Amino acid sequence: MNWKYIFVTLCLITFVTDNTFSQNDWILKTDKEGIKVFTKNIENSSLKVSKTVCVINASLSRITAVLLDINSSADWVYSTKKATLLKQLNPLELYYYSEVSVPWPASNRDYVVHMKVSQDEKTKSVSVVGENKPTYLPVVKNIVRIQQSYTKWSMTPLQNGQVQIEYYLQVDPGGIVPAWLINMFSTKGPFETFKNLRLQVKKDIYDKMVVPSIKN
Repeated sequence: MNWKYIFVTLCLITFVTDNTFSQNDWILKTDKEGIKVFTKNIENSSLKVSKTVCVINASLSRITAVLLDINSSADWVYSTKKATLLKQLNPLELYYYSEVSVPWPASNRDYVVHMKVSQDEKTKSVSVVGENKPTYLPVVKNIVRIQQSYTKWSMTPLQNGQVQIEYYLQVDPGGIVPAWLINMFSTKGPFETFKNLRLQVKKDIYDKMVVPSIKN
């Protein structure tokens, strides 16, 4: 196996992803209830990219606790049928499986993600990156496995105790992709997810589920 080639390829993928997110040609698609959703197309690719910007009234530690609480994801992540923690590597790193409910006649989608949380010691900003691992589990019959996706949560603490979140989603739903399905993943999904997240962080179960290593 040519490990040098694999390493160069992974570096290229990371560069393309970061470069895509940092470009300024975002198109505003939704702006309501304090939630803004932007999208952009990637040239010569079927991937759709979205950016969601929102301010949440909760601490960094509390929001991070919600993101790491995989088994409760179906309560707030839009159209999630089920989500299961597969492996906890450490308090800030894990693998999980999720199935997305898609209206008939399209088939449900699923994906496996390697999630990793980190915090900048100086700015206190928290980054949560989710990388797609499509071969981690066998493909499920009658469900389309998402082969390409990348998510990133960039959370910045504000002086008033709030947190500004920028959420980036790059995904190819796979299979036959009608316009409404693209919209579900890139625009409607992020908006509804953030509406639900605002409610989720208020639940009493997170009073004691803070993440000690995340400093507010």
